[in-house]
Parts: sequence; C-alpha cells; structure tokens
Amino acid sequence: MCGRFVITSAPEALRRVFGYIEQPNFPARYNVAPTQPVPVVIEENGARHFRLMRWGLLPSWVKDPRQFTLLINARAETVQEKPAFKNAIRRRRCLIPADGYYEWQTLGERKQPYFIHPSHGGPMGFAGLQETWMGPNGEELDTVAIITAAASTGMSVLHHRVPVTIAPDDFARWLDCSSDSASDVMTMLHAPADGSFAWHPVSSAVNKVANDDAQLVLPISAAQAAEAATPTKKVVRKAVAVAADDGQGSLF
Repeated sequence: MCGRFVITSAPEALRRVFGYIEQPNFPARYNVAPTQPVPVVIEENGARHFRLMRWGLLPSWVKDPRQFTLLINARAETVQEKPAFKNAIRRRRCLIPADGYYEWQTLGERKQPYFIHPSHGGPMGFAGLQETWMGPNGEELDTVAIITAAASTGMSVLHHRVPVTIAPDDFARWLDCSSDSASDVMTMLHAPADGSFAWHPVSSAVNKVANDDAQLVLPISAAQAAEAATPTKKVVRKAVAVAADDGQGSLF
C-alpha cells in the first residue's frame, strides 16, 4: 500500500518531468499524509495541468462524507469493478508526483519504517484516480487515490502491496481518457521490476504526521533499528474514564 510519501524535487524540475502548463511554487514535503492536499497532474483540453487535490478519494455519489471510508489506495486487480473507481479509471486518470514513499515492516513488537525511492533517483509518477465530490450546498472537493498492485518478490519483504508507477514514456497514454475506456492502460498497472527501487530504515519520527523535515529520509544504522525494535517495559497505570468520541478523527 502507500500511506505516506515524499515530494522533494524542485518545482521547476517536476514541471519539466510532467510537462504541465502552470508554474507552481511549493516547499519540499517529507511526510505527506492522507487528507492533506497533494500535487496532481491531469490532462484537460489537450494540455497537462497541475492541481492540488485532497488525498482520499470521495466518489461523486457519496451523500455524507463523514460516513464514508477514506479511500487513499485503489487495488489494480479490482479497479474496473469497484463502484468507487470504475468510472474514474476510464475517465479521470491522473499522476501524483513523488520522490519516494514510506512502508513499515514488523520487527519484534514494533514496526520499523523504511524510506523507498527509485534506484536511479529523481521523481516518479504514481498512477492515480481523481473524483470531484459536490456537496448539497454546491461545495466542491477534488480528491485522489493512488493505485496499488501486488509487490514483486524483492519488495514483498517490506509489504505485499506497492504503489503503481507510470514510466515517463507512458505519461501521455495514461492521462489520455478520450476513449472512455481503460482497456489500453490496464497492462501498466503492475509492480515495479525488482531492482527499480532501493530502501533503507529510517527513524520512527516519521510516524508522527506533524514531523516534516529532511531528517526523516536519512538512513539509520542496523543497531539503531534493532534498538527501536526492542520491547520496552510497559508501565501499568490506573484506568481512567475516557470521554466518548468527539469527532476528532473526522475527515471534515
């Protein structure tokens, strides 16, 4: 799956790679998380455009977003069948620029985060699907999900799912939705070949969404990773009453 990713390339470098008309200026992001606005590349009227969309797809037919599951990923194997994605894969394909992403591997009683990035360096384009949700009062919300596929043998040591990446030579074909069909792009929805990506363990500081700095992608030593995986003694405290859910986890 893909639950956190990184965008560190300079804005102009991303513009050259993805070929959109706009010239946005935005800071590097080292811990992009669901529900946050993310850069998205779409094709509209024969040209590529840069847009900001909420990460977490919301189908247009949803009545109450508060009662709908957050869709940050779409499985390649069922994307043509699931009601939330079957129209978007035909008509609203997009690219999400990124320089890497995080995955967590279970080690001992804890999960060790890893930073995963293209072996050759530079940015990549996640395969994405976008939808615009319209509320009862006329409000609009552009949303997006990242397509995932079963991991290759090499990457499966970290997780059984990986985000699908689209090769630059295939950007045009992926973004072209003029045929109102997905039959000619489904062969792109597969895991990267072994050797395409490299990874290393990083600090558990990435676990906190509020942390967003260059230190998050720096490798830690095997000793540090092993120390982090060592169980700590639990402190037993007297139970206290907890208030009912106040909606803090709501998307809106």
